[in-house]
Amino acid sequence: MFLRREAVPFAFVAEADAFRSNVAPPPRVRPSRSQLAGRALVGLTVVGGLVGSLLFGLPALETDRTPAHSQKSEASRNR
Repeated sequence: MFLRREAVPFAFVAEADAFRSNVAPPPRVRPSRSQLAGRALVGLTVVGGLVGSLLFGLPALETDRTPAHSQKSEASRNR
């Protein structure tokens, strides 16, 4: 099964290239001060949450060889 390539007139290709070069992207809109402040606040909130989770989570991950309190029943304490 062979694919046949259709002949394309040269003028059509030239027009397509010229049209493509005329298109320019829209100018970038600079964010306002309130948008920048909002983005900074969201970033600080995310970083604060991560730091807080580390501060509260690290003591739970520590392994002590001698526990501060042992789990013994009252009956075994009186012996």
